[in-house]
Amino acid sequence: MRFERREHRPIALVIATPLIAIAAALVLAGILIAIVGAPVLEAYWLILKSAFGSRLSATETLTRATPLILTGLAAAVAFRARLWNIGAEGQLYLGAITVAWASSQLLGDLPGIVQIPLLLFLGALAGMILLLVPLWMRLRFTVDEVVTTLLLNFVAVLFVSMLIDTVLKDPMAFGWPQSQPVADAAMLPKLLARSRLHLGLGIAVALAFVLAFVQSRTVFGMQSRAAGLNPEGAVFAGVPLGRTLVIVACISGGLAGLAGAVEVMGVQGYVTTELSPGFGYSGIVVAMLANLNPLGVVLAALFTATMFVGADGMSRSLGIPSYIADVIVALSLLTMLVAVFFTQYRIRR
Repeated sequence: MRFERREHRPIALVIATPLIAIAAALVLAGILIAIVGAPVLEAYWLILKSAFGSRLSATETLTRATPLILTGLAAAVAFRARLWNIGAEGQLYLGAITVAWASSQLLGDLPGIVQIPLLLFLGALAGMILLLVPLWMRLRFTVDEVVTTLLLNFVAVLFVSMLIDTVLKDPMAFGWPQSQPVADAAMLPKLLARSRLHLGLGIAVALAFVLAFVQSRTVFGMQSRAAGLNPEGAVFAGVPLGRTLVIVACISGGLAGLAGAVEVMGVQGYVTTELSPGFGYSGIVVAMLANLNPLGVVLAALFTATMFVGADGMSRSLGIPSYIADVIVALSLLTMLVAVFFTQYRIRR
């Protein structure tokens, strides 16, 4: 028996791969649920009901999916070009604190129609800068960006913690470590009244469509794919590898920084060290579940948010630990990796 690389991948197989992977993950997680003595089908029904069973739960699920879409896009764009950005968490925090600082110290008096675009741009710019540093180290000294981007996550969170305990500390927070709030005019408009669902969802989905067009219909999209498939061959074919990776880093880091800006301006209103429950790391899972497809990222983020939000309601009803959501998402990633392998290779005697 041997593995043989497929010359062509049927489109039906590519589309079915994520569905098969998720179904396999649900079956495996169902075994764990059954072991603790809970009804499996009822557990999954409660997850779905808790995530979409009411107007409040549905809007909360979509709100939770918004930063996941942006960090998923950040990972998908970078991984497509073989730029291993593991630092979306730190880029998110840096974008968030930049927005809080700019709104409270510089732009707070401007009207919302001016302030909101400026803050979104500054948040994205902060994320770009944090990713360009590891890329420069890779291009200049061949330092592995997996290590540098991962370590910069901790540096960024500690830097944010220092700021919200010192110069950006909110004097009205009664000693609680949080940043000064952004101006009321800087908060993103709500898409539905009496909910936390905000304009950031529309921005994230629109960017997914833009990136899908760029990757499939532009020269830069072809160059970034070529850089990911075969860097040496891309250089031989005339692709400016360094410039392409810089643009990819700007897009990827900008999307992660934008996720932090959107989370502050749309939901929290200020920054704490608990702003993100791991959106940056979950974005990697979302990107892999989507097979690095920008439009697939939207669906994968929605699935991940459904698991996280729905597991809380299921846990209260059946007494199953809500950590089952993390197990399901992790199993989905593992089964997706196996499924992707078999879309690229077939077994031969």
